[in-house]
Amino acid sequence: MDIRLESISHSYGDTEVLRDINLEIPTGRIVCLVGPSGCGKSTLLRFIGGLERPSTGRVLQLGEQPEGCLNPLTYVFQDFALLPWRSVRGNISLVLEDHGIRGARAREITDDVLARTKLGDFAEALPRQLSGGMKQRVAIARALAVNPAVMLMDEPLSALDSQTRELLMDDLIALWTRQPFTAVYVTHNLAEAVRLGHQIIVLSRRPGSIREAVEIDKPLGERGYADPDLESTQRYLWELMREEARAADEELLDV
Repeated sequence: MDIRLESISHSYGDTEVLRDINLEIPTGRIVCLVGPSGCGKSTLLRFIGGLERPSTGRVLQLGEQPEGCLNPLTYVFQDFALLPWRSVRGNISLVLEDHGIRGARAREITDDVLARTKLGDFAEALPRQLSGGMKQRVAIARALAVNPAVMLMDEPLSALDSQTRELLMDDLIALWTRQPFTAVYVTHNLAEAVRLGHQIIVLSRRPGSIREAVEIDKPLGERGYADPDLESTQRYLWELMREEARAADEELLDV
């Protein structure tokens, strides 16, 4: 299923947040949204997910959903949002219970995503027994359990230390390589964007509009740590954003 954003603009009272966003998110690609603080990245993600409606414009879902899709759009947040009294398996199966799926079928689905996310040995562990990276891996497995058409990922790795973030990026790349998924990925971290994104959308400072769409042609599975091509793209993105990021930071400090 493709997502199309047509002429999205939005204001909160007198504050214009987004202006004339037009964007295509094709099936099987990871599109990263980057830009200065306060430019409307997370707001745009909420519009895609249907949590809010823009002042003007529309979000279209085009084409067929994947077979067995339970939720067309599924979020992965910075906050893992795991129930502390349920095991890893229980946290994953919770989203299936919302659809009336229990018993053998639920176990079949959870076994599949546990294997895909390398969590099989931790199925009966409680969240308090897991590291931050493992908790986020459970949150990703929970999202995959409903076989979404599009995953909406809002700063999913920002609460993790740098080593854990690298490991989770490797995991996401391995997941996509085995079974490509569609994602819109919001991040402040340009290293994440160039490692994970097929396309990087650079938003201007508020009101956010698209400054540039940067394509990265190198296959995800060939993007290693400290890749010189990715580092060059990262520097280019920062040059695009540097002055606006400074201005946005000073603007936020004045509030």
